[in-house]
Amino acid sequence: MSDIVLAPHADPVAVPVAELLPWVLFGGLLLLLAIYFVGAEQGATSRFPGMYVHEFLHDGRHLLGFPCH
Repeated sequence: MSDIVLAPHADPVAVPVAELLPWVLFGGLLLLLAIYFVGAEQGATSRFPGMYVHEFLHDGRHLLGFPCH
């Protein structure tokens, strides 16, 4: 009879929603902040003086389909 080697077995653990919720909210906030900077940080809606943010995100803005000029 040949020796059979079995791989270790791990049972999945349920993660309570209450523990996930803060991380989901934090990720959503970061996503909204990124969308603001890529899509709206220019011209009349600009919160920062100058064009530094606009120029830094310029290619990403076009890649995501936001017009800027």
